[in-house]
This record gives sequence, structure tokens and C-alpha cells, in this order.
Amino acid sequence: MPEKKVDLRVQRTKENLRRVFEEMICEMDYEEMSIKELTQRAQINRKTFYLHYDSLDDLLREIQNDLAQDFIRRTEGMAPPRDMDKITREFFLSQESLGKLGERITCAGSYHYVSRRITSDIMSQTWTKGPGDPFRQDIIMTFISQSTLAIYKQWVADGKRIPLEDIIELAIRLVCHGVDGIKL
Repeated sequence: MPEKKVDLRVQRTKENLRRVFEEMICEMDYEEMSIKELTQRAQINRKTFYLHYDSLDDLLREIQNDLAQDFIRRTEGMAPPRDMDKITREFFLSQESLGKLGERITCAGSYHYVSRRITSDIMSQTWTKGPGDPFRQDIIMTFISQSTLAIYKQWVADGKRIPLEDIIELAIRLVCHGVDGIKL
């Protein structure tokens, strides 16, 4: 099958839309966004937007999928729960590499469902269920993912006053060893 040529105009338009949309995510809640404002800021016609996306939800879903796939690539070869320390470290490092966008999608109230969807996608693609009680495995996966998210959200809410390496080490100890893993 011959390779399909990428139209550079289409690629530039989609990149521009995504860049402007990500800027808007950093500035406002999702409910405040509109296609009209996005297309005005991107300096394109609304019809052009609809050539590529059916809605803002589609564009947000594309970003969500890209973020999930990026994290999956970063943790490729790691096996939960055995490598939970490395996976936890990668989560914090990947969030930091996203800057304000990562904070907003993970922490802002209006993006809560996006954060849950990304987490769910990552868990379903990286956690292979082994022999044993699948319901217990679901509980363990939920505990680990939600604990890690809660630690990250609290760290951001506190203004990141703990250095990155210190919060990573604290999160690893808490997630991997519980409260017994820390000294107060």
C-alpha cells in the first residue's frame, strides 16, 4: 500500500489549532471555551476547524490520547506493580515536562474527567491482569493511580513548595510502602 502524502497546509493548520487550544486550556476552564474563540485566536475560518474536528471534545480527546501514549512510551518495558517506583517517577517527570498544560489537565476541576480518562487509558494499556482475583487487581490499580494523582494535585495546590526530586521520593515511598514507608 503506497504511503499517503501529508499535506503540509493541513498539518500546519492542525498544529496551530492544537497550540492555540492548549494555550486556552492554560487560561480558562473548558466550559468557557468556544469554537468561535478558538478559530478567532488561530486566525482560521470555523469551516476549516470542522474539516478537522467535529467538536472541541474531539480536539481535547486527541490531546488526551497523545498524552496517554506519551506516558506509555516513557514507561515502556516497566511492569507494574514491580516497577511502581520508576513509573511513579516518570509520572511526575512527564507532568513537569508538560508545564502549565499538564497542571491544568490534571488538576483543574473542569478537566477532572479528562484526567480520569487519561489515567484509565494508561492503566488499561499498561496493566496486564495476571492470574488471581481481577477485582482485587482493580482495587490495587485504582489505589495506586488515584494516590499518585492526589499527591501530584496536592503538590501543585501547595505551590510546588517541595522540590521535584523530594516530592517524587515521597510519592514513591507512599505509593510503594504506604505510611509505614515514611517518618513523620
